Amino acid sequence: MSAAGFEKVSPSDERMYGPRMLMICGFSSEIQPNFVKLLEIIGLSDMPKIWVTEAQAGSLISDVLALEDNTGWGESSGLPRAIIMCGLTQKELHLLMSGSRQTGMKPPLWATLTPTSENWAVQDLLKELAAEHAAMQQRKS
Repeated sequence: MSAAGFEKVSPSDERMYGPRMLMICGFSSEIQPNFVKLLEIIGLSDMPKIWVTEAQAGSLISDVLALEDNTGWGESSGLPRAIIMCGLTQKELHLLMSGSRQTGMKPPLWATLTPTSENWAVQDLLKELAAEHAAMQQRKS
């Protein structure tokens, strides 16, 4: 598996790779409505969502993206908390990340879908994101 690396995203109307959807990992059933409320507040209430559970951890991201909107709703997920953004505009990405910081919610790992990552298993992407996050935290200190 090779890491795709980081790429700076400017707030533009350019649409990112993949189908318009959010893959949301690691949210309890009690917290899910809070995240939906955030999407409503920032104007993204129509965004299709997959609430990824442990049952999908070994699935390819491309297979998870093929699931119906709101799959996993109401099921708590013990996966690492992460939001994988697909097909959003760069402005929407910035809006979502900023909005989630302002709510004070537990910070998720963030990723955008790439042609490389869509062929990874969910658990492999989450491990890679966690490793990248740890490396960035180590550089900061």
